[in-house]
Amino acid sequence: MTTTTEAGTGTSVEVGTGQDHRLSPAQRRAILAGAVGNTVEWVDWAVYATFAPVFAQQFFAPGNETAALLSTLAVFAVGFVMRPIGGAVLGAYSDRHGRKKGLTLTISLMAGASLVIAVCPTYSQIGVLAPLVLLLARLVQGFSAGGEFGSSSAFLIESAARGRRAFAGSWQQVSVGAGALIASLLGTILNSALDEAQLHGWGWRLAFGIGGLLGLVGLWLRRSVHETEAFTRIKDRPRRNPLVTMVRDHPRAALRVVGMTIAGTLIYYVWVTYMPTYAHLATGIPLREALLANTLAIVVFLVLLPFGGLLSDRIGRKPTMAAFAGGFLLFSWPAFHFLAANFWSLLVIEIAGMVLIVGYSANCAVIMAEQFPAEVRTTGIGLPYALAVAVFGGTAPYVTTWMNAHHFGHLVWVYVAVAALVGLAVYTTMPETKGKEL
Repeated sequence: MTTTTEAGTGTSVEVGTGQDHRLSPAQRRAILAGAVGNTVEWVDWAVYATFAPVFAQQFFAPGNETAALLSTLAVFAVGFVMRPIGGAVLGAYSDRHGRKKGLTLTISLMAGASLVIAVCPTYSQIGVLAPLVLLLARLVQGFSAGGEFGSSSAFLIESAARGRRAFAGSWQQVSVGAGALIASLLGTILNSALDEAQLHGWGWRLAFGIGGLLGLVGLWLRRSVHETEAFTRIKDRPRRNPLVTMVRDHPRAALRVVGMTIAGTLIYYVWVTYMPTYAHLATGIPLREALLANTLAIVVFLVLLPFGGLLSDRIGRKPTMAAFAGGFLLFSWPAFHFLAANFWSLLVIEIAGMVLIVGYSANCAVIMAEQFPAEVRTTGIGLPYALAVAVFGGTAPYVTTWMNAHHFGHLVWVYVAVAALVGLAVYTTMPETKGKEL
């Protein structure tokens, strides 16, 4: 490996060798540990949403099922509020004490909160303390999730061979999707194996308990890996507060992370969360068929993600990100216009959209990591990303539902296209970071 400086830019760019495109056994183990641990983390996060309709009445005053469910979902939404705080606090912790310590802390918090929910007494047993415990546990989970993205992204990218950073980073998103699928599978199995009384009585507790115990497995995996070389090189240097340093010395990079996240998170949430409901309401296709098409498209998406990372490592971050945004700019109108009450046409539209989203999701971890030096990398990734997800991703289901309720559902494609246009502007003007020295 040699390093050169591009004329007139002052940017250090690595000139690759054959070794830069091969993962060593130690690097493979580190990436596997990072991905598995991240999967477990997101199983715990997703179990809440999967089982919310089941346990809602256990934590709130009886008598109004709808009010109980809405209260439970409100507690779910509060978790998003904590994500930027977790991104700042846990990101700074990881930048000060190492990626390994940061990751062991995030998974300990997430798993611990899941176990607390699993054993928490119900409203009928302890009254108002029950929803307060649920709220506190969800706040801890949101705090943990906010720190997880930055820490796991930095760990995966820094653990990879120089020419395989996007490939390694793509597993961050693979593991997020795998966690959601496992949580959904838990829901399917328990709903099928237990009757309603069992499910509402103790089945939901079993789901949270399994999630918490899986967290202990993830904790063991994360404790078994070595610290990354990038952090080891700088751990003994005197350093300032990572959050202050990020805001003061790297404001453009932080804003760039926000800008590149807007289109990705908004379109992802619309496609994954809203599309089945929209198709059901707009065309009359049975919801179970719409959800099945959505699930199959997500499976295709997860399979393609590592290949998207390999493509980015070959041709660069900008072309693959621009293909995602430009593709949706052209695809948004026909995608929504040609929806029909037909499973196969919906499946094709769902898969086409998920293929385009690969261009963003395979790149987001690596390109955000490449914006910052090691001293502030997890903070620089975690806080701006969490803010963008909370503002744009977290509100996407609400905005699209509001549009549909007020007879603007036929204009959702405009919402998606505008987000894609913003993304295209960001992706085509940002610097190419493929080969940048970490």
